[in-house]
Amino acid sequence: MIDDIFAALMFFTRLPWWKLRRVPADSFKRIVGYWPVAGWVTGGVMTAIYGIALFFHLPVVLALLLVFTGRLLLTGALHEDGLADFFDGFGGGRSREQVLTIMKDSHIGTYGVLALVVYVALWVTSTVSLAQRSANLPIVLLFFADVWSKWSASQIVNLLPYARNEEDCKIKKVYDRMSARTFTVGLLFALVPMLGCVLFLKETPYMALWICVTASVPNSVMAWLVQYMRRRIGGYTGDCCGATFLLCELSYFIALNTIWIFI
Repeated sequence: MIDDIFAALMFFTRLPWWKLRRVPADSFKRIVGYWPVAGWVTGGVMTAIYGIALFFHLPVVLALLLVFTGRLLLTGALHEDGLADFFDGFGGGRSREQVLTIMKDSHIGTYGVLALVVYVALWVTSTVSLAQRSANLPIVLLFFADVWSKWSASQIVNLLPYARNEEDCKIKKVYDRMSARTFTVGLLFALVPMLGCVLFLKETPYMALWICVTASVPNSVMAWLVQYMRRRIGGYTGDCCGATFLLCELSYFIALNTIWIFI
């Protein structure tokens, strides 16, 4: 399990984890199950950047743009690349073969560019709106949303087969479905931040309540995307995983904004 966790950290971040431990190649087949563990790193860095920005009294918009940039640098824009390829493929391809061919193309198209522009605009405006409700809210929410959305997106490997042959896979590895232990570890890493939200926001219990209740939204988005991918290409790809994570997280922020309009 330790090798698999290190493999996940190596793949999902650009930090030099390989200097601490060498892992067998087969560990990269099981990295998706430990995606939430990597979320503790990315979510932790995002929270730290936001906290530092608050300490220096930076404007909220600037603080959250720095947070967004920090995650881009930490992950090498891995998930954003997947989002662009996902929209290029599913937007421009008519047949299963066309969708898979377009997603594998390294060039970005119109659908991909538009998807990234709209995604960044919605991410920034939705998080800024939440921060305006409570300046300290993003301290816990950025961390929890990152980790929880990665756990939600990781369930793709349990619900769909891989859509390509192993030889056509970008990393030359097809992800394994999760064992019971892997599923449990990933879920625990995702649930602990939820408890942290409740404890941090105990003086505003209605916020803590809706943060927990709205956590069902990313799961619903993931389930809908699974059905869509099954119908269009009969499975998933690595780009589908990255896109699903970002769309799950974004849906969570939008859902919270929508709910809090009425309370």
